[in-house]
Amino acid sequence: MAASDGPPGVPTIYQVAERAGVSIATVSRTFGDPDKVAARTRDSVLEAARELRYVPAAAARALAVRRSKALGVVLPHIAGPYYAQLLVGFEIAASELGLSVVLVLSGPQENRPTAVLDLLGRVDGVAFMARSGADDQIVRQVSEVRPTVSVARGTVDGVDAFYAENRSTARELTEHLIGHGRRRIGFVGLPEDGSDIGRRHRGYLDALEDAGLAPAQHFPVPPIESAGFEVAEQLLAGRGGPESGQGIADLDALVCGNDELALAIIARLTAAGIDVPGDLAVTGWDDTVTARYLSPGLTTVRQEVAELGARAARRLADRIAGEDVQEPTTVASTLVLRDSCGCPPIEVSGASPPTGPTA
Repeated sequence: MAASDGPPGVPTIYQVAERAGVSIATVSRTFGDPDKVAARTRDSVLEAARELRYVPAAAARALAVRRSKALGVVLPHIAGPYYAQLLVGFEIAASELGLSVVLVLSGPQENRPTAVLDLLGRVDGVAFMARSGADDQIVRQVSEVRPTVSVARGTVDGVDAFYAENRSTARELTEHLIGHGRRRIGFVGLPEDGSDIGRRHRGYLDALEDAGLAPAQHFPVPPIESAGFEVAEQLLAGRGGPESGQGIADLDALVCGNDELALAIIARLTAAGIDVPGDLAVTGWDDTVTARYLSPGLTTVRQEVAELGARAARRLADRIAGEDVQEPTTVASTLVLRDSCGCPPIEVSGASPPTGPTA
């Protein structure tokens, strides 16, 4: 059989093998049993497949058969409350539509393109959520053969995008700290382009620029609890003596990318005798349950995370039914004021009941 056999324009396993400089059997093993292929060889095959937009045979066969009535979800993990709420909202909406959900977990440091591509053979559409290990190239490749949506990540042509409002609310939050007289305001979080935390960082910078303030220390860490404890240790290592006045490590406030970071920082600092917010104001993002019962209560931002997931599921079902890609959808966020910024524990008017967090 010639290397060009197959439908016109559809890449074949022969072409992948030729481009990667390996045998057809090696390509087959890469997608069927990747652990038995040397890492360098596997990477070469996957890169060739991405360049050619090759879909493995099992998935390709499934593309031609009837619908599976299932939606795929690619998530980094489900350990934190944010991802759990996204998935719950998505699954409930899918169930109401008579659809099941197939989940692939792929963290931001992992590279699991075979797992994602194999998903195509089992689902009618795919939702990529937050900082998963699937890069934009994989998202684009999937979108060419299946309806695709994304939640809380960068925009990709041909993919419906969903976000919570981040930039303007982060700006409002930072302006509130400035209104409390805070001038040395740091940021905790990894501001990747197009991510939720990236947009929050941009809003934080907007507020500082408007106030004529320079950004203080930045801690570019992932949005997980352990990273919050690490930041707290850095702050404690750099704190001044009793005569240094308000502040710690040359900061008098911290804007954290999510509640997991903020709660860990507050827990460690208060255990070390630091007064929050007296010495250091700390804010989060998500309004998790713990944020409401911590002492001091955490000033944070509430967003409808489950609703984000639900909207993504409904939109994916619409795309499967033949609708075109729409403009990005943004879900509102609400500032929630509590003790950790120096306020009494009251919420801004119009706050809705909490539904869960974000990344």
